[in-house]
Amino acid sequence: MEFKHKSVLLEETVNGLNIRPDGIYVDGTLGGGGHAYEVCRRLGEKGSIIGIDQDEAAIEAAGIRLKDFGEKVTIVRSNYCDMKSRLHELGIDKVDGIVLDLGVSSYQLDTAERGFSYREDAPLDMRMDRRQEMTARDIVNGYSEMDLYRVIRDYGEDKFAKNIARHIVAERERRSIDTTGQLTEIIKHAIPMKFQKKSGHPAKRTFQALRIELNRELDVLRDSLDDMIEILNPGGRLCIITFHSLEDRIVKSAFRKNENPCTCPSHFPVCVCGNVSKGSVITRKPILPSEEELEENSRSKSAKLRIFERK
Repeated sequence: MEFKHKSVLLEETVNGLNIRPDGIYVDGTLGGGGHAYEVCRRLGEKGSIIGIDQDEAAIEAAGIRLKDFGEKVTIVRSNYCDMKSRLHELGIDKVDGIVLDLGVSSYQLDTAERGFSYREDAPLDMRMDRRQEMTARDIVNGYSEMDLYRVIRDYGEDKFAKNIARHIVAERERRSIDTTGQLTEIIKHAIPMKFQKKSGHPAKRTFQALRIELNRELDVLRDSLDDMIEILNPGGRLCIITFHSLEDRIVKSAFRKNENPCTCPSHFPVCVCGNVSKGSVITRKPILPSEEELEENSRSKSAKLRIFERK
């Protein structure tokens, strides 16, 4: 299947990078290369971009899309949490801008065998990096009821998390839960019909929760932000698009902490802790998709863009 993915908040993100023609930029979630392509168009002869992604299909698709930009583009198969070390391997210590477009791509959702979608019956997979051994099936069949409840409650923000976890455990005592179709039916039986009619597909939140847990998406984000800000040149910018309230909260908190890291009590007349600001938050409120984009791309509904500039 052809890798198709429409980049969300494309113009806002690329403009937010404040691109220098001779700068070095990183797309940490390369996907189909949508953001990277627009960055490349704005680069001069000495400018370059490093694209990072852990999905082999994305790597292949982006390579085709960006081939006309030649040596300006370097593509690395990795997780963006290893950005600092991967750049070091390329002889790069500092960059002028970084983009992250978090969440799952349209291609991953639309490719049934990847197991991300509750609309198609396929093996329970959900791995963003298929070199990883653990799959969503392992979580569904192996986690305790309490851990399943925690994952669905925290990452899916589903008020029926406890009942869904209970139904999953009851069903797997009868037989192994191996497919997205099986799991979807279990979830449907766990949520009262009157609520299913009001809040979209009943399996949406649980599938999101399992994907986040399996791929450690929030841990990876939380553990990477300080490093990414650290490798920015003065004036360099970090642009992050989130699709989940917990992601957005992590980004917002990290940006604020790096802008104002002082830990002194508020009644101290001067700072004595020695923590120095690393830059400033450009977006006091997140940038949201336009009405036009919302109409054209349903994936953009929950998107939020936040931007930080290095001092």
